[in-house]
Amino acid sequence: VRASTPPANLRHALRGVLDEAAHYPDARTATDAVAAHHRLAREQVLLTNGAAEAFTLIARALAPRAPVVVHPQFSEPDAALRRAGCPARAHVLHVRSGAHLVDADVAALDGADLVVLGNPTNPTGVLHPRAQLEKLRGSGRVLVVDEAFMDLVPGESESLIGGDMTGVLVVRSLTKTWSIAGMRAGHVVGDAALIATLRAQQPHWSVNSLALEATRYAMTAPAARQVAEWAEETSQWREHLDRGLRSRGVPVLASAAPFVLARVGAGAHAAWRDAGFATRRADTFPGLDGSWVRLAVRDPLTTDALLTAYDAFRQSGQVAS
Repeated sequence: VRASTPPANLRHALRGVLDEAAHYPDARTATDAVAAHHRLAREQVLLTNGAAEAFTLIARALAPRAPVVVHPQFSEPDAALRRAGCPARAHVLHVRSGAHLVDADVAALDGADLVVLGNPTNPTGVLHPRAQLEKLRGSGRVLVVDEAFMDLVPGESESLIGGDMTGVLVVRSLTKTWSIAGMRAGHVVGDAALIATLRAQQPHWSVNSLALEATRYAMTAPAARQVAEWAEETSQWREHLDRGLRSRGVPVLASAAPFVLARVGAGAHAAWRDAGFATRRADTFPGLDGSWVRLAVRDPLTTDALLTAYDAFRQSGQVAS
C-alpha cells in the first residue's frame, strides 16, 4: 500500500457519496469510466470487490480442469482455485536466475487450460515483456494476468490490456496505489464472453458505492496524471533502495514494482521487526525460503533507516545465508 491514508483529492471525491448511501450501488458510471480509460467496450469490464473477488469468480465460473499458477506469485489465485475444487499445478520460475518467464517455461505449460501469473509479479517485482506473455495464449486456454501493480510502471508498456483479448483476462486493483485497501476496489477486463461468464456468478451489489466512486475518480485525467507522478517517484525511490542493498552485497531481483525481493539472509526479517520495520517474509511463497524478504519502496529517509538497521543486524553476527 503506497501511503498510510488516501490522497486528499480522493477523500474529497468520496465525501459526497455518503449522502447517497441510502441507495443501492449503481456500477454503470464507474464501468463506463474503466472502459473508456482502457479503450475497451463496456462488455469487456467487470468491477469487483478488490482483485481477490476477481480470482474467486474466475475459479468458480471457469472451473478449469488443468490450471497452472506460475510462482513465486500472490497466493490468492492459487487459494481461490483450491477452494473451487480446481487445485492448480505449480510452475516455479528460477528466482536465483532472475525469475524471468523464458521459452522453456512457456513449453512447460503445455496442457494447461488456465494459466495465472502476475505482471509485475508479486513478490519478485519482475516485469515480463508483453511479447513473452503473448506466447502463453492458445486455443482452449484462458490466460489470467494479475496487473495489480502495473499502474505504477511508467507507461504501462507491458500491459496485456488492449487489442485482441480473446482468451485473456487482466485483473487490476486500485487499493495499493490509492491507499484504499479497506475499500476493496478492483476490476477484471478482457474477453467479453469470459467477462459475461464471470458476471453471471457475481453477487448483486458486490462493489459498494464508495469503491465505485473511487474507481470512477481513478479513471479521470487528473488522477491519471497523479498516478504517473507517483510512478516516477516510485522508480526513483526504488533505485535508492536497490543501490543501498547492492552496495551491501545483497542479491536483489530487478524490480518494476513498488517493492523489491532481496536475499538478506535468515534472521533479517525478525531483526527488522524488532527494530520497528515490517517486512514481508518470503518463505510462504513457492520457490523462496527464509533468506528472502520483500521490501516496500519508501522515501529515501525511511530506506536509509531500514538499511542502518540491517547494518546493525549484520554487525551482530546473526546473519545466515
